[in-house]
Amino acid sequence: MRRLEKLTVKNFKSIRDQSLALTNLNIFIGGNGAGKSNLVQAFRFLREIVTQNLANYTAMKGGADNLLYFGRKLSPEMELFLEFGEKNTSNSYRVKLRGTDQDSLIIAEETAYYHDKVRYKQKPFDLPIASGSQESRLKGEKHICARQVSADLESYRVYHFHDTSDTAAVKGTVDIDDNRVLRPQAENLAAFLYWMQERKPDTYANIEDTIRQIAPFFDGFRLAPQRLNDTKIKLEWKEKGSDSYFNASSLSDGTLRFICLTTLLLQPSLPSVVLLDEPELGLHPAAIRLLADLLSSAATRAQVVVSTQSVTLVNQYDQTTVWAVDRVRGESVFRHLGTDDMTHWLDHYALGELWEKNILGARP
Repeated sequence: MRRLEKLTVKNFKSIRDQSLALTNLNIFIGGNGAGKSNLVQAFRFLREIVTQNLANYTAMKGGADNLLYFGRKLSPEMELFLEFGEKNTSNSYRVKLRGTDQDSLIIAEETAYYHDKVRYKQKPFDLPIASGSQESRLKGEKHICARQVSADLESYRVYHFHDTSDTAAVKGTVDIDDNRVLRPQAENLAAFLYWMQERKPDTYANIEDTIRQIAPFFDGFRLAPQRLNDTKIKLEWKEKGSDSYFNASSLSDGTLRFICLTTLLLQPSLPSVVLLDEPELGLHPAAIRLLADLLSSAATRAQVVVSTQSVTLVNQYDQTTVWAVDRVRGESVFRHLGTDDMTHWLDHYALGELWEKNILGARP
């Protein structure tokens, strides 16, 4: 499986200079404002860059000063460097961005690299892509080292299913053909599930079975095009022992979020990296424990990066999976707990309990 082996981030928000050797499952813990969510947002920023939305995204976030570490005066440039590996080949992508007097960002340098470790042992192939441009030019490159990186980064989406208000898009009517990927806030959940019902029935049945473990009243989805407009669909379901009509507005916030998470993590084809920001919000402890199993299973098919505040979730993992994030003299510092000797402590406590006791750091 092709994997992102290392990510280096320089001068992005609270992250001054950090290099992370990522595994298949990466759980980030830390106090509010430590910077764990900024790491997750760095992945989204990379997607905005390669999809040629740098200018719009920078403006939407309030300008370059809000994205650069303590602003342009202290940090005139930002750099993101990714190193991928697959069997005997590796390739990398580096992008340097520079702040301008107009409080925008430009591509100061953009380069892709490719290395066949068997055929070319000495040096990777370098592919200069852009310099001094307003937007990325990665998508226009035909070389394999550019196409592989572009495909990976374009798949990055930060998923957060926090909005379960009355006006949340997941509760509304959606186009039935909006089913190619699950959207970041599950706006197209009904259409995505309907596609699996029609084309991936085994996966669809597995999703329903998993939901019943947390919501025993749930009999199953009732998904079909609307009778008065067959181009639209809405999330509808059946309660055991009842013939009443139920839709997403009839579900509790926690149940609806768990349905979104289950659909994301059990879908047939996962993004190359699954990015989740505090997925435990509003979930019962039993649902959080099942979520941990779903995350571990997804990590056998893709890489998973999770930012969390949940002691219950962290209790389900060992130290090789967890990263602690602390704010040290104004900058975010990431520490992989797999490097710490905690044998004595782990004989008596679960990892989340050690975090709660402030043994691991990553606290306010």
